[in-house]
Amino acid sequence: MAQENMQTENAHAHIENQGSAAFRKEYAVRDVQAGVITATMAIPLSIGIALMSDYPIQVGLATVAFASFIGFLFAWFRPGNFIGAPGIAAGLAPILALGVATFGIENMAFIIFLTATFQALIWKFNWQRYLLMAVPGYLVEGLLAGIGLKIAMKFLPFLWMLPVGMTGGEEFWNESRMHVVILSILGALIFFGLFQQFKDTNPALPYFALIVFGIIAAMFVEVKMLKVEDVEFNIGLPIPSFDSAWMWVYAFFFALMLAVVDVIEQVMSNAAIEKIDPLKRTCNSNNSLLSIWVSNMGSSFFGGMTNLDGLAKSSTNRLAGAYTKFSVLVIGLLITFFVFNVHHLDHLPYFALAIIMSFVGIKMVLGLLHIAKHGPYAMLLATLCGVLVFEVGIFEGLVITLVIHALIYYVIFKKINCQPTGSIVRKYFEKFKEDDKELN
Repeated sequence: MAQENMQTENAHAHIENQGSAAFRKEYAVRDVQAGVITATMAIPLSIGIALMSDYPIQVGLATVAFASFIGFLFAWFRPGNFIGAPGIAAGLAPILALGVATFGIENMAFIIFLTATFQALIWKFNWQRYLLMAVPGYLVEGLLAGIGLKIAMKFLPFLWMLPVGMTGGEEFWNESRMHVVILSILGALIFFGLFQQFKDTNPALPYFALIVFGIIAAMFVEVKMLKVEDVEFNIGLPIPSFDSAWMWVYAFFFALMLAVVDVIEQVMSNAAIEKIDPLKRTCNSNNSLLSIWVSNMGSSFFGGMTNLDGLAKSSTNRLAGAYTKFSVLVIGLLITFFVFNVHHLDHLPYFALAIIMSFVGIKMVLGLLHIAKHGPYAMLLATLCGVLVFEVGIFEGLVITLVIHALIYYVIFKKINCQPTGSIVRKYFEKFKEDDKELN
């Protein structure tokens, strides 16, 4: 009888804990405040990521809003984390841009649908644990470093770019360009200075200050301004139109790579989100994957992008005072306003976006420094992965690095430890089985 009462109490506590993930009355004011602050940071960041991905800005914002609503909904009965803020990920932007260049924007809805299908399988069978074993975390950091370098190199030219019709002839460093460069330097000093001072207390402040500075500066100096096209959203089945059988094969592996990187990033983000949770609540990565694949599959029906609970937005959400996913609902509502009123975004200068996105890219590159604790081998392999991703390609760079890693692993056990090939293979699969027993 006592045991039954204890089980009943545990069940009620579990239900109460699940409900607290979405909304708690005592934290409502803090969650609203956090949602407003995080949205302030998320909007320009999402615009930059959409530009990097070669997607319409309005589609990128719609993806963030849709993922926020799904994240809040699922927090009522399948909470993955408690303060994570969904959005389009900077680390996936060059991959999506590669997809747009390869398949065309008209076929990307099917690619996202296929990606969500793979993620649904990973969620159903809890396969993310195997992915984390097959792809070491330090290689993911290397992959993101290479992508970060691509992002920085993409946006750096906007720091001195002139509006259309103001090229200045053959003279590059003309007066107009010098004005833009000076504004970019001042904007960068404001952003980095405020970030250094408020990164642990109010991380959205540097974003807000930079945007305000950019808007005011554009009133006095002619600079290249953002122009957001109002796109027409069409709800429909994501049906592809590939010209050859080879494109079907490539689409399959491309979507698989996108799904794997998205899943690994989410699991890594959850590990970090758990550490900063104000109430020290435990994250459930499998529940987070459920929210992700549902959001991705849903967004594929209106031509949207992929999403995950990004660490930058989630950290901002936490530091802004969030306690539950109600803050994410507020983020979704605010971003929805700009989805249907995109003309308000035309006041944002390009040089301000360039500062934000260059900063994001540099931070991703500096993530390699965290690998030092894993030893020189991990550092060298992660650096090699980053260089290959930047020089050769995202998919090719990761595959080449994994092959090199496997060959080194094989040589160590084969030549140094004098183990036969069959034994090496058996030990590899035994490692998976041991991990499976531990998790179950």
